[in-house]
Amino acid sequence: MYLTKFSRTAKRLCTLCACVISLAAHAQATSNWPTRPLRIVVGFAAGSSPDLVARTLSEPLSKALGQPVIVENHPGASGNIAADIVAKSTDQHTIGMLINGNLTIAKLLNPATPYDPQKDLAPISLICTAPLVLAVPVGGVKGDAAAFIAAARAAGDQWSYGTPGVGTLGHLGMELLKSQTGIKAVHVPYQGNPQVISGLVGGQIQLALLPPGLADVQVRAGRLRPIGVTSTTRSPLVPGFPTLEEGGIHGFELDIWTAAASPSTLPPEIRARLSTLIAEVTNTPDVRQKLFQQGYQAVGSTPEVLAQRLRKDTAALSRIIREQGVRVE
Repeated sequence: MYLTKFSRTAKRLCTLCACVISLAAHAQATSNWPTRPLRIVVGFAAGSSPDLVARTLSEPLSKALGQPVIVENHPGASGNIAADIVAKSTDQHTIGMLINGNLTIAKLLNPATPYDPQKDLAPISLICTAPLVLAVPVGGVKGDAAAFIAAARAAGDQWSYGTPGVGTLGHLGMELLKSQTGIKAVHVPYQGNPQVISGLVGGQIQLALLPPGLADVQVRAGRLRPIGVTSTTRSPLVPGFPTLEEGGIHGFELDIWTAAASPSTLPPEIRARLSTLIAEVTNTPDVRQKLFQQGYQAVGSTPEVLAQRLRKDTAALSRIIREQGVRVE
């Protein structure tokens, strides 16, 4: 009997010692982190907006970490191939530079998406944001946003809008605008925004939501006219453009953004350190200026701020996906 009690006590002590050793090893591992180069995975080709953001942050982040920061491009599936690589990474030295859809509605758009944004990825920092611009051909309807929307309603399905593809923010944003304004413009998917712009200039389509940098170039060249930006206040990225709110389209707010995320299995201590360093780097004058030149406003947020944005965008966009039956195969 005494031997049995002794054995039980010994087993408990062994288990306790094992736990203490494991915790000590974990604490040492996280305190020594990083022990190798940090990999930033980008879901688009070199020269794309997320790629430029990642490369803008890589050098100052490398100095802050004391380790090289390597940017890897894995384009395809609107960035979801890269997001899946991040979600399945177990090396504790891989993060992703991802966009709206990768972190919010990827699984809703395509049930075959191999990762779940809500379960498999964890927010690190909202890096930068930009509103979209509702742009139209210069020879189209004159007047403000209210006049344009009235003309679009009258045109019914005789008008069309262009996007870089099914399920992109330009697509879902237009469907959201349609649901709020009652217009019936038909979706025409293109290979990318350059083709969308060509369609607008050539008169094949009547409207589109474009990134501010692309829209500004065309407006300055006299090829397109801005109806309004999708932020509630005027954007310093295109300060001369009115807002949709000014034209009477109330409560319509939509941003494109780039954010850093990690596998959900990354230890919280490492994620917190990364978030702090990335926010500090993002808000240095040099990085802020470079991001502005790329068409973004720098944010550099906490994980909590990014998580709040994810919840908000997921709620708004998932409703449109369900109502319109949008699917990406």
